[in-house]
Amino acid sequence: MTICRRGAEFGQSSGNGQRRGSACHQWVLAFALAVGLVLTAVPRVQAAENRPAVVVRDASAKAYRTATQRFAEKGTTSGRSNTERFREVINNALEFSGLFTAIPTEAFLGPVETTSLKDTPVCPTWLDIGTDVLVAGELSTGIDSFAAQVHVYDVSRGCRLMMSKKFQGSLQERDFIAKRVADEIVRAFTGKLGVAATEIAFASNRSGNKEIYVIDADGSNLRRATRNGSINSFPSWSPDGRDILFASFLQKARSGLYLLVRGDGQNARRITGELPPLAPQYRGAIDPTGKHLAIVMSVNGQTEIFTSRRDGRRLQPITNHPGIDVAPSWSPDGSRLVFVSDRTGAPQLYIVDRDGSNLRRLTFDGNYNSGPAWSPDGNWIVYETRVGGQFDLWLIDPEGRANAPVVVHPRNDEQPSWSPDSRKIIFSSTRRGNMDLYTVDITGENLRQLTRDAGDNLNAAWGPYLR
Repeated sequence: MTICRRGAEFGQSSGNGQRRGSACHQWVLAFALAVGLVLTAVPRVQAAENRPAVVVRDASAKAYRTATQRFAEKGTTSGRSNTERFREVINNALEFSGLFTAIPTEAFLGPVETTSLKDTPVCPTWLDIGTDVLVAGELSTGIDSFAAQVHVYDVSRGCRLMMSKKFQGSLQERDFIAKRVADEIVRAFTGKLGVAATEIAFASNRSGNKEIYVIDADGSNLRRATRNGSINSFPSWSPDGRDILFASFLQKARSGLYLLVRGDGQNARRITGELPPLAPQYRGAIDPTGKHLAIVMSVNGQTEIFTSRRDGRRLQPITNHPGIDVAPSWSPDGSRLVFVSDRTGAPQLYIVDRDGSNLRRLTFDGNYNSGPAWSPDGNWIVYETRVGGQFDLWLIDPEGRANAPVVVHPRNDEQPSWSPDSRKIIFSSTRRGNMDLYTVDITGENLRQLTRDAGDNLNAAWGPYLR
């Protein structure tokens, strides 16, 4: 498999079957139990304060114990630096998935470094230390090129070869390639591509102004996407991961929508089209086709949701009510929107077809529900609900039949967004003082803090798989 270049970053100018201890089985079972508990224990209409509490805990057991060898290295670049770093990034990315745990090289009974990809590994040597997955490979490095030939074995099945692929790119993309390797290992054993090589956009005031930043999904490789000195918020990704739509007060006291294109430096262009020139646009969301927008805009004193083409033309109202309608999120097929409205007196979630028809209320539990995000697989909507004096994260299915907690904590947990595999959620939390970003599995396990000690970090949007 050949990896195409990611292209220039934002903020820069560009010149399977069943098996013992199955991770998927454990994941599905745990969540099914959680949903079943809520369905049997919680009446259809109930105050949030009376919901059963769930304590978030770190995952204590992983399904796959992984032995990653140092890859043999060839080419003009010699030494252990690329080999050891590559191995470290693969292991960290596998740990990030929540489905794998790394065996230290000190415990290896077999070779620490790959000797040859032509020979099948001596399986009993790896079985003796409890290995489930063996990762072996060879690196080829040039002046500005990097390639990895990777073999992955299912040790419990007699060292069956599960994956044999070649990954390549530039030397500067070494860590990205290692994350892609890990994501493909996740897919080989679970059937679904991992997300370590994806990106997250968010707003932060760490520089003194509220700017848009991009970070890798595991919290590494932070870079600044805007540098305009204004107030920027609510990033939304295009489905190919090349563009970010965001709201900004670049036009002094009036908020507008701007599009930032990967590789175009920090030169964001404003969305205009048929948008009323004096109407503030507070937020936008790009639909799954990348061709249309959902827009929160104030017109004649009312905050409503509209749709338009990507350039702002063919503006169509979706809501029309004296209440405040905000925070739209597209269904994965683009046919519907979930949004927040206070039309009944307090913020609740509603679902509507993209043409404004078939409006219906989704949430009835709790007196303050907001911040919805529709999962990429279409099965769930995650949202924030006020419980006592703080916000927690809950799930609800699009038909409103099942309602389950994901994150319950004495501090505020807000503004959730989904990973593209629908297994993880990123959110902002004040649990350590400032507003920081965290990821968590939808089972409530594998909690990880991404940002630390750098202002408030919020409005996170998890990007798609890069195409």
